[in-house]
Amino acid sequence: MVKAVDIQAALATRAVLRGRRPDTPEGEVAEAFATLAAFGDGGVFAGGFAGDTAWERHPNGDELVQVLSGETTLTVLTDDGPRVLEMKAGMLAVVPRGCWHRFQAPDGVTLLTATPQPTDHSTAEDPRLEG
Repeated sequence: MVKAVDIQAALATRAVLRGRRPDTPEGEVAEAFATLAAFGDGGVFAGGFAGDTAWERHPNGDELVQVLSGETTLTVLTDDGPRVLEMKAGMLAVVPRGCWHRFQAPDGVTLLTATPQPTDHSTAEDPRLEG
């Protein structure tokens, strides 16, 4: 079905997740994000949080990340080493398929993502070293 989505209205139904940590239960994280639309094998999501995420990666495709408000540091572990991107409202980045990445947003951020599924998560210091 083709439809337009009111992102602000969808966000109004979600509370910002404060004090997010890498070990925050997935259910709490999911409550902070609205599913806006299906997209390929995944979806388009929007939500806000303050804190740090676990590492994640998407083995089936690239992830598009746009900062709607606030600021975040996006760290992507690439074959050439870590790439650290300082992002603020109005910026976007594409995380390549299979690259571990995480967000740090101590003062809060609201993101819109086009995320392929499945998503792998890790709380390891360097998830590339996990067995």
